[in-house]
Amino acid sequence: MKPMVMVVEDESALVTMLRYNLEKEGYRVCEATDGEEALTVLAERSPDLVLLDWMLPVMSGIEVCRQIRRKPRTRDLPVIMLTARGEEADKVRGLNIGADDYLTKPFSLPELMARVKALLRRVQPAQVKGMLQYENIVMDLTAHRVTRTGRHVHLGPTEFRLLQFLLQHPGCVFSREELLNAVWGPDIYVEPRTVDVHIRRLRKALNGDEESDIIRTVRAAGYALDAEGVTV
Repeated sequence: MKPMVMVVEDESALVTMLRYNLEKEGYRVCEATDGEEALTVLAERSPDLVLLDWMLPVMSGIEVCRQIRRKPRTRDLPVIMLTARGEEADKVRGLNIGADDYLTKPFSLPELMARVKALLRRVQPAQVKGMLQYENIVMDLTAHRVTRTGRHVHLGPTEFRLLQFLLQHPGCVFSREELLNAVWGPDIYVEPRTVDVHIRRLRKALNGDEESDIIRTVRAAGYALDAEGVTV
């Protein structure tokens, strides 16, 4: 699955340019034009990296970054700050708040793309190598093969994509809508309850004799890949 980059920027021309170049590089893109909208989108989507403008309407990028770091679901989400504020004190403040990188406007597009690629590579080393692993589950993305404690796990295409997404975000709880957007795509209409069907199939395939249920159900919230595997 292609990484998703979230662009939080109120300059429409810059958003258009960033979307074009990110999609050209093979990334999926979602957008927000102010700080509050950014937090709303983050509650509904699961981007792999955020390009965050400092000077935003309604809520500043600094406050958005602070909120991202406060929430368990997003505290490890990579953030690159984009700003016209080039003073060293501002850069230090942005990095201290929790930004992973900082680019001053106007910036070079090749440099931005290189930083996006480098940051994603750094935070997702297992995926870059073509392997995802959590506890005793191993997914070989190149061979399209899944094993648990050495046992081959037979998965259909949708269950494979669903497990891949969960393996990329272990411990995070995702609603049915978030899973639909991430696995099926935002442009495809599927009933939310369809997620429950595929979760059941995934559980049946993953959970062999005397193996714990590694998928946790959180009532009224969604599902998570969790070694505890309990329903709450």
